[in-house]
Amino acid sequence: MFLNVSGRTDIVAFYSEWFINRYRKGFVDVRNPFYENQVSRIYFKSVDAIIFCTKNPIPMIKYLSEIKKPIIFQVTITPYKKDIEPNVISKKEIIESVKKISNNIGMDNIYIRYDPIFLSPKYNINYHIKAFNRLCSLLSGYVKKIIVSFIDDYKNVQVNSKILNIKSFTEDDYIKIGQNFSKIAKKYNMTVQTCSEEIRLLEYGFIKDDCLSRNLAFKLSGKTKFKTWRGRNNKNCNCVEMVDIGVYNTCKHYCKYCYANFNEKEVDNNYKRHNKESSLLIGNLKENDIIKERKE
Repeated sequence: MFLNVSGRTDIVAFYSEWFINRYRKGFVDVRNPFYENQVSRIYFKSVDAIIFCTKNPIPMIKYLSEIKKPIIFQVTITPYKKDIEPNVISKKEIIESVKKISNNIGMDNIYIRYDPIFLSPKYNINYHIKAFNRLCSLLSGYVKKIIVSFIDDYKNVQVNSKILNIKSFTEDDYIKIGQNFSKIAKKYNMTVQTCSEEIRLLEYGFIKDDCLSRNLAFKLSGKTKFKTWRGRNNKNCNCVEMVDIGVYNTCKHYCKYCYANFNEKEVDNNYKRHNKESSLLIGNLKENDIIKERKE
């Protein structure tokens, strides 16, 4: 089993203490978002590897020496400012933390996500090309792989349409991103790939790969047979199946493009219900909960 921590929220940034408490206890509970009284119990002895997905890895760094499982970090670093990412810490701090993690777990085990890319009068093509070049230059020697994706029309994107002020991509925009990003990545001894995108930009030098490919999954687990991750509901995703232990509407970054938050009032309410001692990320177990062990 590959544990995703997490695509539904930023557990590393806001709930690291809870996560390490669960790791020490040996198990974590995940409530079914569609059937509230159904709870999956995951024992860490069944976990092959942990994939940490975060915009701020700093809170987890002090705990890494405790975790005796293979670890992959996917750290999202975008060039947007506080108008788009109100509570994301400074990119300089994030970059320095990536260097520390790379030195700790090895550069083969850390990926940067430049994700999502959207265009606006403020954040235009030239802005992204310059930002991508600076990011790669600062992380040269610490990171090998960059993953990019393009913004989707999520509910939160629609709600924040005036703030985002999105401009549609043209064919020329994709060509410029493909050519320039490939050239920049190569310059700094990195590869660049898309994530779950119909437009993969392979003709411009992007590599064909998945965020958790079967090759990587084999290296992490020694296993050879894997299911495809259909939980993402994305026909273009060919990643190995992961089990997400997060909860939607719980991330305090409040990014205006986020797919995992779609009700900021609910985020605040859920955050207040978080108990670092609970086996659940949000709230506590109830008497009528049905708990079943998940083994894969």
